[in-house]
Amino acid sequence: MVSSNITEAPVCLNWCANSSNTTNTKIELSVIISIFSMTVGIVSNSLALAILVEAYRHFKLKSKASFLLFASGLVITDFLGHLINGSIVMLVYSLHKDWDTFDPQKILCGFFGACMVFFGLSPLLLGSVMAVELHRVTNPIFHSTKLTSRHMKKLLALVWLFAIFIAVLPIIAKRPYEVQESKSWCFFKIKNKRDWVDVFFPLLFSTLGLASLFISILCNTVTGVTLIRSKMRNEKHRQGTSHHFEMICQLLAIMLVSCICWGPFLVIVKIGSTDSQNNVSCERMLLAVRMATWNQILDPWVYILLRKTVLKKLFIITRRCCGYKILNLYKWNCRSMKRSMRMTSMSSQPGLVPESSIRSVMPDTVISGTVPCT
Repeated sequence: MVSSNITEAPVCLNWCANSSNTTNTKIELSVIISIFSMTVGIVSNSLALAILVEAYRHFKLKSKASFLLFASGLVITDFLGHLINGSIVMLVYSLHKDWDTFDPQKILCGFFGACMVFFGLSPLLLGSVMAVELHRVTNPIFHSTKLTSRHMKKLLALVWLFAIFIAVLPIIAKRPYEVQESKSWCFFKIKNKRDWVDVFFPLLFSTLGLASLFISILCNTVTGVTLIRSKMRNEKHRQGTSHHFEMICQLLAIMLVSCICWGPFLVIVKIGSTDSQNNVSCERMLLAVRMATWNQILDPWVYILLRKTVLKKLFIITRRCCGYKILNLYKWNCRSMKRSMRMTSMSSQPGLVPESSIRSVMPDTVISGTVPCT
């Protein structure tokens, strides 16, 4: 994919205006940044994939296992997206973006455009499926529904097949992908649309992407509220609650990253597909694409950092550094006040509690200041 560094925007502005005036220094800088972002993305996704595969092998809770399966599929998709799209970008830059010379039949452009659609749509669809699955396993109504690992793998394969179908649909309809104005990537025909078919494909892509984000937001919100209520009611009979909290934290992070990275691009594509005046500028489109590439870099770090063991260690370190004494003082004061109030109310009724027992539970030291106790 195109370089994922947003700071390169001033360079791309010059390319959109007049690509022939681009200096060799700017091209070399863009290539270096593209190689760096592709390398970081591949290494990050490889590390996250190793963590997820190891956790999937040793985990026995079915709800967590299905989540790890979809998460592994998401990381594999991001990994292949960096590897394939990044390699094509390096090839395009090495050939000085002269598409008419090295790709006169538009075969490479068609493959590049299909990869852009597939590796862009798949993470969004998988994120929404993961949100729906987590909502299912945390909802008492659907919790009894049995879905085996085989069913989860079939569902994962169906998501990939659906994304592949959307990606090859323009080729089947003989509306191939086109080189964009910056000449560094290929996508749907956004400008100079001929008929409703040229409008349909980018509109379908953006609608599916925005719908996936909406489903993720809705399901994650409902699931989060359900888990918080369950925790407040002390429903300890429900197994795997701590792992459900870990999963919802990871899904919320993925949802936030997807909304920030993919939201602008999907909105611009949707506007461009319905705009007959061709008001979508090359600068905005290319900047939105580069923001979208950050999704594939940030996704794996969600699974690397937002794990139960890492969160526990961070909590322990934070508690030791700034909150240990205050927390203990708060708990001691609350317990003392609660016992005092309880024993005082009992002592108001004669013959229930001896006076000596009341003295034994009263604190010997009075702490100045008021602390709210719940």
